[in-house]
Amino acid sequence: MSDIGQILKEARIEKGYTLDDLQQITKIQKRYLIAIEEEDFAALPGDFYVKAFIRQYAETVDLNYDDFADELNEKLGQKEPLPIEEVTSRLAERQAKDDDKPDRFGHLLKYIPTVIIVVVVAAIIGTIYVVARGNHNKNSQQIENNTEKVAVSTDETSQKKKVAKKKAAKKKAAKDKATAKEKEQKIVSTSVQGSRFVYDLTNAPATNVLQLKVQGRAAWNAVTADGVQIWQGTLAPGATKEVKLPENTKKIMLNLGNSKGTEIEINGKKFDFLKEDANKSVRTIVINVASKDKKAADKPAEASSSSSTTTSQNAD
Repeated sequence: MSDIGQILKEARIEKGYTLDDLQQITKIQKRYLIAIEEEDFAALPGDFYVKAFIRQYAETVDLNYDDFADELNEKLGQKEPLPIEEVTSRLAERQAKDDDKPDRFGHLLKYIPTVIIVVVVAAIIGTIYVVARGNHNKNSQQIENNTEKVAVSTDETSQKKKVAKKKAAKKKAAKDKATAKEKEQKIVSTSVQGSRFVYDLTNAPATNVLQLKVQGRAAWNAVTADGVQIWQGTLAPGATKEVKLPENTKKIMLNLGNSKGTEIEINGKKFDFLKEDANKSVRTIVINVASKDKKAADKPAEASSSSSTTTSQNAD
């Protein structure tokens, strides 16, 4: 037995009709068309309308109703189809009744845009009123406040500005001083082992300059940068030697033959290395350099556990 609803549906789709299109053409309500395609004939008003609607559906999609009339009668439990004249008459009567029924929902839909417009306009007017009212009260309050401020002494206002300006300048000066102190070049003693003294140099420039000056008697000295000897020689009393180290040097080693008679400056700042031990004449000084861009330098492998002493750089 064939599926009548599926045959009709496939024919509709082949014609390119949607259910809404078919409803407009046949004037059969969409819910009845869906019931026909699903063969839910109980959802239709009666067997007569089942046959009438299916006949009209079939003719609209270019199918011959007679091809499956017998099968439809069998499904409906009827042996003979109703006369065409009676079917046509009842169908026309049914459609006339449907057309005469007022579409209450559609009638209401026509008024929705108008209602929305009225509500929006009312809301806009209400908002404008509230804002205008608020601005009026605000302006009135401002006028009263301005009237009171006129009575305030101009000298008092000027004095407050001066005090505020003085506080801001003092705060800025303190901040600048703290910043400058943080950026100040410093040398920190990290270990002492016999005649070997190890230091950390922080906030140093990328290129460091050493100056050695000998007093009293001649002294032999040597300067090494990252394991490469830059200079070595004997300085006569009163002689001065300036040594410019390679850029980004990480480790400086100084060998002093007469440390008691030797003065050292690093980047123009006096290096008071005798504070760690003023009695040793021959000594080796190792300086681990941390530039201004790098706050921490690698700790030397030869560093031993001893108390750390900080030696701040002072200007000459």
